[in-house]
Amino acid sequence: MLLDRFFEKGRQFLGCQIPIMCGAMTWVSDPKLVSHMGRCGGFGLLAGGNAPIDVLRAEIEETRSISDKPFGVNLITIAPAYQEQLAMVCEMRCRVIVFAGSIPRENEIQRAKESGARVICFAPTDQLALKLIKMGTDALILEGSEAGGHIGPVSLTVLIQQILFNVDSVPIFVAGGIATGRMMAHLLMMGAAGIQMGTRFVMSEECAVHPQFKETFRRAKARDAVATPQFDSRLPVIPVRALKNVGTNEFGKLQLHLIQKLENKTIDRVEAQYEVERFWMGALKNAVVDGDMKKGSLMAGQSVGLADKILPLQGIFDELVNDAETEMQRLSKMFFN
Repeated sequence: MLLDRFFEKGRQFLGCQIPIMCGAMTWVSDPKLVSHMGRCGGFGLLAGGNAPIDVLRAEIEETRSISDKPFGVNLITIAPAYQEQLAMVCEMRCRVIVFAGSIPRENEIQRAKESGARVICFAPTDQLALKLIKMGTDALILEGSEAGGHIGPVSLTVLIQQILFNVDSVPIFVAGGIATGRMMAHLLMMGAAGIQMGTRFVMSEECAVHPQFKETFRRAKARDAVATPQFDSRLPVIPVRALKNVGTNEFGKLQLHLIQKLENKTIDRVEAQYEVERFWMGALKNAVVDGDMKKGSLMAGQSVGLADKILPLQGIFDELVNDAETEMQRLSKMFFN
């Protein structure tokens, strides 16, 4: 396949056959979904989220027990248990550690690497991409603002031009708004080592979210996935992209309440940010696990407008690979025949 030559860099880095990563989604990316990703040739990520270390340890052990395929662990650097989680995953010698949420400290990146892990960091802007490379990250994920969940401020099309076209010192994976093999083919030809998707994999049969969650995704349009605003710089919340519902409005009210508490000095900035994260983790559980489509958090990328079928995970992989290869063959014939 023509695709093989474009897969090589991602294959070498991740150790899997197909360099397609499943984004770490709290309450979604469980050991079963992660292990199924490996069986399909892809690369799954367990979501550290706000999980206590005993829970995350059990998930790592379970994933290892049901699959011998490589996988990684995603840690949120602003989570209350982050430092304990980092110590634990280093102790367990996880193959890949992904830092998300905010910028990890340089000594944390080095600590992860010294444990034998390969480190991946999210780069939401070009300045951060260059800084993270200097700090020692082994690879980057460019995540555009089209993505679901916590997002950065810049679209993927701009990040590609700023970073992917100008950086070749580390493998670069791309995420945000991707749902088709044809799009994957073009991103690989632009130099990406692989892609990451989340929303599309929610629509797999193996994804154990509440049926109503999938049905809501199936009916949604791209424009329904909106980003939350920041009301005050004193409370620097990371925007979250989700399908708009009553829960989205509840988050707006929470921000105003926390800003008032900051003004009254009844809460500090760190605790206010923790309150925001606790809100999202609880609201996400309400939707993903309990099926509350009204007040729960329906985190989704704008690619939700392209994810309108529930398919077996292997079927999604087959479609992505076949469509990518078909696109590459089409372009090859167009320009070289």
